[in-house]
Amino acid sequence: MSDILDQYNAYPYPERDPADEAKRLITGSPSHPVEIDHVLYAGNRDWSLPFDVLVAGGGTGDALIQLATVLTRAGKPHRITYVDLSTEARRVAEARAKARGLTSITFQTGSLLDAAEYGQFDYIDCCGVLHHLEEPVAGLRALRAALKDEGGFGWMVYAPYGRGGVYPLQEAFGALLAGLTPQERLARARALMESLPKGHPFKLNPHVVDHKQSDAGFYDLLLHSQDRAFRIDEWGAALAEAGFEVAGMCPPALYDLGRYADPPEDMDQLQRMAMAERLSGTIRKHVGYARPTGAAPRKGAGMQAVPHLSADPVKLARAVAAGKTLPVTSQGVTFDVTLPPEAATVLAQVNGRRTLAEIARGAKTDPFLFQGLWRKVEDGLAPVGLLQMSRLGL
Repeated sequence: MSDILDQYNAYPYPERDPADEAKRLITGSPSHPVEIDHVLYAGNRDWSLPFDVLVAGGGTGDALIQLATVLTRAGKPHRITYVDLSTEARRVAEARAKARGLTSITFQTGSLLDAAEYGQFDYIDCCGVLHHLEEPVAGLRALRAALKDEGGFGWMVYAPYGRGGVYPLQEAFGALLAGLTPQERLARARALMESLPKGHPFKLNPHVVDHKQSDAGFYDLLLHSQDRAFRIDEWGAALAEAGFEVAGMCPPALYDLGRYADPPEDMDQLQRMAMAERLSGTIRKHVGYARPTGAAPRKGAGMQAVPHLSADPVKLARAVAAGKTLPVTSQGVTFDVTLPPEAATVLAQVNGRRTLAEIARGAKTDPFLFQGLWRKVEDGLAPVGLLQMSRLGL
């Protein structure tokens, strides 16, 4: 653990400059509130209720800042507890929060293994952390102890196939550079990289780029002292062992075996997802959500549901009206989405605030015909992550 702490104090990850908060908000999966609502609450969470969040192993604060900024802008009651072992990573996260004037966050220096000591939470974010624990299932159990029975959590863990070439280098650098300071290890590893043959699997892998982006990214990718990758079925088994079940993946289409072949009837859902992962060969990380095992399913809002598009609705509507195929790429896989041209009028009405009932009226579409058309829109866009349902009111 001391090596990991030394790493993140020397090179807080991901590398972030608090001054950049004035220019942009970094968003993504997991833990955007709209996505949380879509996956965990069937798009029907009551956002007038307080939302208690734990960001476990928050690093320099990407998930933290996203959550706090979006919920603050939406005017929704929330409280966020940030926990991380690294004082330097916490310093960066605090500076980013201060730059944005965010006041809903309590900062703690500590371990996610003590998560329950900080309270009981509606939602837990744990992104890029559990695969660095000596016992990832122990980490999952600690998070389960801190999660309300009706809550859920968003996670990211590394996947093996898209990280081809990473682990042999980690092993080699770990053996050759043991005992050096983090700064010395980084300098020596960068020099060693120059001597690798052009055909090295790592150099041929287009799916890993952290080492090109920053010193912190290079160190986290190639010099980490404790790092393992999970196939999705292995991760599903770890979740189950800790009292969780997969609630949804981001995006779901990555794990749809039906896009490659007819699924055998004797395969369960996790086995099908694992086979899709093997056939893809490009997935470098698993991003998704989990809920407590056996949690009651959430009820959607029906025609009062509010759709959100992650693409410009006007441009999307124009492309659909012109009969164009919509290419959507995720982790090296491109999905070609085709919608009927008549869906354009409906898409143009989506603004993140109108309900389906209001969209149907605005599009001047017969309610019965609208439901059939909307089903095609949802079936095409939701699996690739372009469409989500939430009553957050952005």
